[in-house]
Amino acid sequence: MSITLHYASGSPYAWRAWLALEHKQLPYRLATLSFSAGDLKKPAFLALNPRHKVPVLQDDDFAIYESAAILDYLEEAYPARPLLPRDVRARATARRMIRETDEYLARALEVLVDEILFTPAEKRDAARIEHGRDAFTDELAAFEDMLRGDWFAGDVGAVDYSIYPIVALALRMQLRVPSLGIDRALGPKLTAWQARFEALPVFATTYPPHWKQ
Repeated sequence: MSITLHYASGSPYAWRAWLALEHKQLPYRLATLSFSAGDLKKPAFLALNPRHKVPVLQDDDFAIYESAAILDYLEEAYPARPLLPRDVRARATARRMIRETDEYLARALEVLVDEILFTPAEKRDAARIEHGRDAFTDELAAFEDMLRGDWFAGDVGAVDYSIYPIVALALRMQLRVPSLGIDRALGPKLTAWQARFEALPVFATTYPPHWKQ
């Protein structure tokens, strides 16, 4: 077994895979790529993922991309310290919530990512930002309702590792645009869940390096 995670700091999807590796306590090498340096469009990386996106996980001579698929691979290849519930119905529910994270929560955030992270401040569309914020906070309310215990699917695992990086990125963007009010949109259950998550050892070991600056 020789695992390499191709990763870029700040990508919520790459962070998801990194959290999973730490959760399973697997030995791995982190290959850090730079968006600004064009690393994701270089031939060596395109040979691993022609869609030029992170993360990519290599395990010996096998490479897999798409973060949800990476978590499924790790769960099946290395079943110790599970990421998903063992009960088939609870497992299906967990996978449904991961799908909802990607299809609804993350997609709602895309407008804000485009306007705040990739558009100069003087060219931002205030109406589009407002629409994106409203869509994202509506999704936060839906996930607040899904949270029935300390974690989303029994023990901490794949669902939490999928949702947290999305929420963290939204809060990070609020530093640039304080009027977003993402922190105020977190309900009491999500606020308590966030605190529990940030107390986990895997949080400290995977926090995006450039966010510490």
